[in-house]
Amino acid sequence: MTLLQAILLGIVQGLTEFIPISSTAHLVLAGRVMNLGLTPEQTTASIAVIQLGTLLAVIAYFAPDIWNISWAFVHDHFVLLKSGRRDQFNRANDHARLSHEALLGWLVIIGSIPVAVVGLLFKKQIEGAFTKNLWVIATMMVVVAVLLAIAEIVGKKRRRMQDLGIKDSLAVGFAQCLALIPGSSRSGSTIMAGLFVGEVRETAARFSFLLSMPAIAASGLLELKEALHKLPSGSLSALAFGTLISGLVGYASIWFLLRYLRTHTTAVFVGYRFIVGSAILIMLFNGRISAL
Repeated sequence: MTLLQAILLGIVQGLTEFIPISSTAHLVLAGRVMNLGLTPEQTTASIAVIQLGTLLAVIAYFAPDIWNISWAFVHDHFVLLKSGRRDQFNRANDHARLSHEALLGWLVIIGSIPVAVVGLLFKKQIEGAFTKNLWVIATMMVVVAVLLAIAEIVGKKRRRMQDLGIKDSLAVGFAQCLALIPGSSRSGSTIMAGLFVGEVRETAARFSFLLSMPAIAASGLLELKEALHKLPSGSLSALAFGTLISGLVGYASIWFLLRYLRTHTTAVFVGYRFIVGSAILIMLFNGRISAL
């Protein structure tokens, strides 16, 4: 992998990780166009490492939120433990005893469990050729486009960050598992789930980004160790620069999407996914491109 190729991959990753159009799909396609010559395992490792840049983007953008959630989580539970009143953990008293920020910490933890379990159980399949297959990618591009369109239509869009509860955590958490299938899009799947349970668009996106941090960190750090052995010699320095680029572009993407969704629907992303996914399927049917 050359420096230019790594920079281009970083730009693609930063643009598509948070916009609901599937970063994996675009990275796989970009890799095809640039003829990186990587094995499926090397491609998976490269994508996971470059994703660490977008993890830094989320941390930088939501730094105040992360601090408030972390501080409230530790402080509120310390006060509860110090009081010694076990009944304060009863569900009926949760909102009276734990602040919204502390509860949000629990929602992120609970919502991260499904993707961690599924990711570990199907690690080999995720790293293999199945998740680089254009039939799979194109099909999921279209499927999630349709589901996102339905969510826009049926979602009540009334609930904001202060209204989030266990239902949101579980819905978005399990939807994040769908993102393990390439073409689904982590942000697309989780925003879709948020809309289905009645969240406003900006809240669905914001909670999606917060919930993405443990998953991106776990997959990126896990693959980073393996990437040291899997990737060709000399490519790691280029990959590191590409990771930095993905972080800078990713920060701008978060800023754009949150502001865009305040006044717009996800229709433009639904249309884009449907067109690109359909175009790939047509080319596959016609034999103009190969699935792998």
